[in-house]
Amino acid sequence: MYVLAVDTATPSVTVGIVEVESCGKQTTLATRVTDNARAHTEVAAPQIAECLSESGLASTDLDAVVVGVGPGPFTGLRVGMATAAAFADAVGIPVHGVCSLDAIASEANSTGELLVVTDARRREVYWARYVDGLRIDGPNVSAPGAVVIGNATAVAGSPAHAGIYGLPLLDAATPTPAGLVAVANFSADSGPLEPMYLRRPDAVEQVR
Repeated sequence: MYVLAVDTATPSVTVGIVEVESCGKQTTLATRVTDNARAHTEVAAPQIAECLSESGLASTDLDAVVVGVGPGPFTGLRVGMATAAAFADAVGIPVHGVCSLDAIASEANSTGELLVVTDARRREVYWARYVDGLRIDGPNVSAPGAVVIGNATAVAGSPAHAGIYGLPLLDAATPTPAGLVAVANFSADSGPLEPMYLRRPDAVEQVR
């Protein structure tokens, strides 16, 4: 099975193609990452084309799409989800939404309790806690000082934000294609994508 993975829940635009064998083994065939919070709209689709070219696959060779549904800022998150949904619809394949923090936790591959933290802007962070890869708290959004560390023995996510908790910082800053695919449930119906904004969008219509 060939899976397209997309995530724009962080300042990075991440796209990749992952081959999943029947035994569950994963091989990442192509990856593109652009670290620019203002470039989501411009680079997401071209990165998909580049990954298809590098992997030697056509869009019709893909079997599914996995997309990070946040938590993340409204505008960037919407771009990735819309791109993934439109691609899946055009090709006629299912699209599966996954929590972007879960993907980071999977990539960190930590035993014991893990804290994952990413930038939520407005001097806040998105966070969740995991035990052996399973989420036990979150996702939440709060001021950094209100994060519940619990019994976490390590932290992953945005280094500038995760580094303030005095825990060993693991090398898993943003979702990777492999991490996104690893936490997807392909046996379940894909259903509609539901974004995890966790708060209202920055721009709201004024009531007159």
